[in-house]
Amino acid sequence: MNNTKSYAAFNAIDPLAPFEFNRREVRPHDVQIEILYCGVCHSDLHQARNEWGGSIYPMVPGHEIVGRVIKTGQHVTKFKEGDIAGVGVMIDSCRTCKNCLNDLENYCTEGMTGTYNGMERDGLTIAQGGYSTQIVVDERYVLHVSSSLDLKAVAPLLCAGITTWSPLRYAGVTSEMKVAVAGLGGLGHMGVKFAVSFGAEVTVLSTSPSKEADAKKLGAHHFLLTTDKEAMQKHNSYFDVILDAISANHNYEKYLNLLDVNGKLLVVGLPSEQPQVNPFSLITNRRSIIGSMIGGMKETQEMLDYCAEKNITSDVEVITMQQINEAYERMLKGDVHYRFVIDIASLK
Repeated sequence: MNNTKSYAAFNAIDPLAPFEFNRREVRPHDVQIEILYCGVCHSDLHQARNEWGGSIYPMVPGHEIVGRVIKTGQHVTKFKEGDIAGVGVMIDSCRTCKNCLNDLENYCTEGMTGTYNGMERDGLTIAQGGYSTQIVVDERYVLHVSSSLDLKAVAPLLCAGITTWSPLRYAGVTSEMKVAVAGLGGLGHMGVKFAVSFGAEVTVLSTSPSKEADAKKLGAHHFLLTTDKEAMQKHNSYFDVILDAISANHNYEKYLNLLDVNGKLLVVGLPSEQPQVNPFSLITNRRSIIGSMIGGMKETQEMLDYCAEKNITSDVEVITMQQINEAYERMLKGDVHYRFVIDIASLK
């Protein structure tokens, strides 16, 4: 077995602490990856603290993983030792349902296997994530990463990147469209970068005037303060697409009213309370609310290839593994621009 150093949550209350466990031996179709960097997603905190329920301890979080291949199984064809590789939010799926067969493994009808906080499909092994020195994954769920990019800034693309790329692509965003991004955090800043790269007219929606300078630095063309009632009224029926990346509780109606005919509200944020929606805001202009959850393996690889071509990465702050508990507290305060990334060398 492969002894692995990590940091884990041992319960919902105590800080994450050092933990050693064994990864499985490399099977014929497996890739063993030495982890170099792992992004810190807000969902890591939710699950470590059992805020969504059903957490399994000890839990090694982390699903934004970039590393170097150090071993491959005898039947592996897509990777070789030395390749730079990535692992995202899932490490398996049923592979046989209609969604898996259509490259939508993220919507597997049996449920995808998450990178951590769940059982692997053998029903015996607890999946453990990227706050660790290595990981072993079937090659079908491993991604190629260009070595031309800043690897520490690539890690968040494996969740924040694909989470915003997929709905924007599904909505068909082009240079002819007006796009707004609500919530300028780990998800929202990637939404801005992608929408700008697609050629759209991009506006950031925020309750914080201080976010305007950041929005412009990220390439947004406009900034709309959502507490300014007069400015909001002027933008009624203005946008074709709004990417809602707000994780705090909020009123969907405020954003629906900004959508033009056939406008789409793309929901990727996860508020703790169910939002209220006025049907009149939907039937006006034939608007729709569309949810989206990461992307399939093919789409995620397309996103990574596009990012390599366009030199798009996340804005990150690199931390040591020993700083993770401080990072969680700062994340709760919104004190990060825009994603923490762990340098896994600090574990060794």
